[in-house]
Amino acid sequence: MSADPTYGFDTLQIHAGARPDPATGARQVPIYQTTAYVFRDADHAAALFNLQEVGYIYSRLTNPTVAALQERVATLEGGAGAVCCSSGHAAQLMALFPLMAPGMNVVASSRLYGGTVTQFSQTIKRFGWSATFVDFDDHDAVKAAIDDNTRAVFCEAIANPGGHITDLDTISAISDEAGIPLIVDNTSATPYLCRPIEHGATLVVHSTTKYLTGNGTVTGGCVVDSGKFDWAANDKFPSLSEPEPAYHGLKFAETFGPLAFTFHGIAIGLRDLGMTMNPQAAHYTLMGIETLSLRMDRHVENAMKVAKWLEDDPRTDYVTYAGLPSSPYAKLVPKICPKGAGALFTVAVKGGYDACVKLVDSLEIFSHVANLGDTRSLIIHSASTTHRQLTAEQQEAAGAGPGIVRLSIGIEDADDLIADLDQALAKATA
Repeated sequence: MSADPTYGFDTLQIHAGARPDPATGARQVPIYQTTAYVFRDADHAAALFNLQEVGYIYSRLTNPTVAALQERVATLEGGAGAVCCSSGHAAQLMALFPLMAPGMNVVASSRLYGGTVTQFSQTIKRFGWSATFVDFDDHDAVKAAIDDNTRAVFCEAIANPGGHITDLDTISAISDEAGIPLIVDNTSATPYLCRPIEHGATLVVHSTTKYLTGNGTVTGGCVVDSGKFDWAANDKFPSLSEPEPAYHGLKFAETFGPLAFTFHGIAIGLRDLGMTMNPQAAHYTLMGIETLSLRMDRHVENAMKVAKWLEDDPRTDYVTYAGLPSSPYAKLVPKICPKGAGALFTVAVKGGYDACVKLVDSLEIFSHVANLGDTRSLIIHSASTTHRQLTAEQQEAAGAGPGIVRLSIGIEDADDLIADLDQALAKATA
């Protein structure tokens, strides 16, 4: 079926991008486990390589299984197109790659996944890029951090690990005023809970490893292009607006219009960076997305029950879940995440670092893993794991201090999760 935007989310999460296989009639999208594709003739091959015709060349660039996933995620996000890649970290680099150049910077939220903070504060320096980290609740500070060399603004819709919600409408207004794109990591929210493009985002990135796949089986990433940014409005984005030498002077913005970023991501990003998603990973993620709305409703329901219980428990100092009425972000939930505040949050445990470690080691249902967004409930002590490489100041800014654990609430029976937390807290705070 066509990806008709008038269909409801539950229909699109099953059907968008999926068509019966023309060769066999297979109803589920096949795993096209192939490296290359036979050209019809020499002219066909030349047209594909010149970007004059859309088709399959080599699976580093394009693959039918991956293409189906790209169409599905783009449709659910309300974007013009998407590029899938090997991981969420790869998606972040893929998003920045056409925008940046040596000496350029990105203004990023201080509330980000620890690995993203490291990628932005350390790794991108090797490309000559830099990042300025700002508290995105301080909108004046965000505006002040943008300078003539800023090429993007980056944040998470629901921030990992604390579950803080970003006021995307205000942040997008700031980026629009500066004439630069807003990139939103929507991993923790998914397009079911939040659609950043509707709030002004230019690009949306995902770690498809998490809620989109939902079963902890494969890694993957995706960059969704809104198709709404005018890359030729100024001279800040020559990779998209100026002639591309590798394609005989083709201008992506002029030639592909709303799909300029998407085509650049495939024709240059995947071609040269090679961060390709494999077709089996795409297949698992396609199957996972089919139940996304059902899972997210249960995730949110359980998270609210567990968060309320933890907030009332005397063995905790505070809970950061934005769905709680006590949260300073509660007012943003109806606007940014109208179907719920997600299932990711942190808990400050009385007893600090040692109590957190004992809590993690005492749980039976919760899995101690460096992942989130699984059907299973997960826990991690961020300060000693995912955020360990950060300074103490960076840990606190990210909401991952030494006395805090991060919970990713799954879809099990909520009463069982509470009972597990209860017995573990008793041991941790004895």
